[in-house]
Amino acid sequence: MKTTKIAFKNKDGNTLSGRLELPIHRFAHNFVLFAHCFTCTKNLSAVRNISNALSAQGFGVLRFDFSGLGDSEGEFEDTNFSGNVEDLIAASDYLRENYSAPTLIVGHSLGGSASILAASKIDSIRVVATIGAPSSPVYVKRLIQNSLEEINASGKAIVNIGGSGFTIKKQFIDDIESNSLSTTINSLGKALLVLHSPHDNTVGINNAEEIYLSAKHPKSFVSLDGADHLLSRKEDSIYVGNVIVGWASRYLEIPEEPILRSNHQVVAKLDNLEEFTTQLKVGKHHMVADEPETVGGNDFGPTPYGYITAGLSSCTAMTIKMYVARKGWDLKSVEVHTSYDKSHKEDCENCEDPTAKIDTFRKEVKLEGNLSEEQRKRIMQIADKCPVHRTFLSETQILTEAV
Repeated sequence: MKTTKIAFKNKDGNTLSGRLELPIHRFAHNFVLFAHCFTCTKNLSAVRNISNALSAQGFGVLRFDFSGLGDSEGEFEDTNFSGNVEDLIAASDYLRENYSAPTLIVGHSLGGSASILAASKIDSIRVVATIGAPSSPVYVKRLIQNSLEEINASGKAIVNIGGSGFTIKKQFIDDIESNSLSTTINSLGKALLVLHSPHDNTVGINNAEEIYLSAKHPKSFVSLDGADHLLSRKEDSIYVGNVIVGWASRYLEIPEEPILRSNHQVVAKLDNLEEFTTQLKVGKHHMVADEPETVGGNDFGPTPYGYITAGLSSCTAMTIKMYVARKGWDLKSVEVHTSYDKSHKEDCENCEDPTAKIDTFRKEVKLEGNLSEEQRKRIMQIADKCPVHRTFLSETQILTEAV
């Protein structure tokens, strides 16, 4: 994945800090908004793992800190549940204006409740996925039960949540009490996936039941058996990400991978809408070739010369391994480091002439193992006898015809 730091303004003028996760080898086919849990941040390990699972399958994912949390501006004590919903709408506007409007929203814990309300206000959202979400934001009162009397009496109190102190004002309590989800869920009109652990001691499993029963189809429930509320185990959060990918894909427009067929070993296809991003089929394997962004490409894959250089490196390593295996020598590993450039010919008489340069590959071979000096010398001789190396040095012809 490619991670880009981004920032955008919310309706109050505060700058919110986010991370945009993009696929490595392609353009994102859909964009996702991620709403983190109450008092959490965008950097919670579960949030990162789920985002990575989504971006690995071609989604672009925007995770950000709500106002007053993490790296975002604002004071937490001045925020509330409605503000979180507005932050999500601002994040949606940022994606729509700079990339593409989000089609999927994922919310964890109270972020799940906020995601449902935000989805009802964002037309582009087609799928909502909640993880350990309460059926009503009022559940937060359970976390601050011991401080409610002080909040009601003095207007605010410092509450310990997850080992950190947060100032909660009475306006926050009033706000969550004024927001009801059941009516919104019932009229949502979007595909809804509810993920919840029956072992969640923070937000009980009955919340998932209430959300599910309030929703109309299409809807599904997935039990996260054995997981805790924060998805502390890496395998749990990765599983959640993969489930969301598979389930949501049924309701989103995801372009099919190009089908390339040829009687040759390799076929390359470049559409007129692309700059240099070229789809390749090498045998049974699909790959992408591209050029760097500095020359107008998208840098989604190696350059053509990168592939040539990679072929020389891999062929050299394979040839050495085969030779050593036949000899029975103690080679633990071999690394072949190769670079390509155009260098001046040795003893060139007119070095200013472009023709005085020659294509040059430089190989460095690293051998690890219990090898004698004589064996190492022989291996280095073999390194220059790999088939690709010999092809470069032999007379070669390329026959091109129109089809």
